[in-house]
Amino acid sequence: MNLDDLVTSYVGFRRTLGEKCLTNEAILRSFCRAVGQQRQVRRIRAKRVEAFLAGTGPITNAWHVKYSALNGFFQFAISRGHLHHAPLPKQLPKRCPTLVPYIYSHEELRRLLDAIPSFLRFPKLIEPPTVHAIVLAVYGAGLRRQEVLDLPLADVDLPNRLLTIHSTKFFKSRLVPIGRDLTKVLSDYASWRATAHPTTDAGSPFFVGRDGATISRWTLHHAFARLRRQAGVQRSDGGRYQPRLHDLRHTFAVHRLTAWYEQGADVQRLVYHLSVYLGHAKLRETQVYLTMTPELLKWASARFERYAHGEDDHA
Repeated sequence: MNLDDLVTSYVGFRRTLGEKCLTNEAILRSFCRAVGQQRQVRRIRAKRVEAFLAGTGPITNAWHVKYSALNGFFQFAISRGHLHHAPLPKQLPKRCPTLVPYIYSHEELRRLLDAIPSFLRFPKLIEPPTVHAIVLAVYGAGLRRQEVLDLPLADVDLPNRLLTIHSTKFFKSRLVPIGRDLTKVLSDYASWRATAHPTTDAGSPFFVGRDGATISRWTLHHAFARLRRQAGVQRSDGGRYQPRLHDLRHTFAVHRLTAWYEQGADVQRLVYHLSVYLGHAKLRETQVYLTMTPELLKWASARFERYAHGEDDHA
C-alpha cells in the first residue's frame, strides 16, 4: 500500500476511537510530502525517517512530537501486515526542559490593557476592542486560545452570565459561568461588534477580525506578541519562551487559588471545582498550579502549619 492511502486509513481509524487526530494528521501528511506520497510503505528507509525527524534546525521537543506520530502510524502498519518493523531510530535525543508557564502580575496585566489603545497602529487584521475583550476573556474565564476563537454568538449568554464551550480539548464540553466584570466587558464588546460587524447568524464567531470573519490562531498569536512587547512585559527568569496569551489562563488559575488561600477557603476541595471549570481531563493538571509561585507556596505552607497544629480543618 502506498504511504498516502495508509495515512488516510490510519487517521480514519484514530477518529473512530474518538480522537480529532489533527496534529498527528498534519505531521503524517508532511511526512508523505517529504518521502513521496505514492511511495510504498515497505520501501521507506530509516535514513529518510531520520532526516524528517531532524528537520533543518536544532533538535527541539518537536522531534519527539513527530516521533510519537510516526511511531503510532508504523505500529498501525505493522498490525495490518504492511510492515515487519518500524524504520525508526533506536536512540532518542534528550527532551528539552518542560515549558514553564509565565504567571503575570496584576501590574503586568494592567500594562497589557493600557497598551491596547496604541495597538491600533499595529496589526491590520485585528482591532483593539477585540484584543481587549479576548485578553480579558482568557484571563477572566480561564479559556484556551482556541476556545476563544471558536466561541459562536449563540454560546455567549450574557443575560445569564454563561459561556458554553463545545467539544474542545479532550472532546469535553462545559458551561463556564462568568463574573459581573467580565460580563460587562463582553457586553460592551457585543455592542461594539453589532455596529462594526453586524450579523444575524448565531453561528458566526463572537470575536471577529477586522474583516468580520474568524480570527486565525496565528493572527492572534502575533497580535498578542506585539502587544506584549508594546507593554514591555517580558521574562526575567531565564525561561526559553516569552509570556504567551495562553499564560493568561495559567495566571487565572494561580490568582484564583491564591485568592482562596487568602480567604481561608477549603482549597483542597475547591481545586476539584477549578479543574472542572478549566476543562481539565485529570485533576493533576490543576494541582500543578498549587506549587507554581512563591506566593502560593507561602500560603500552602502556612495552611499546612496550621493543620499540623490542629488549627485548620481544610487541609
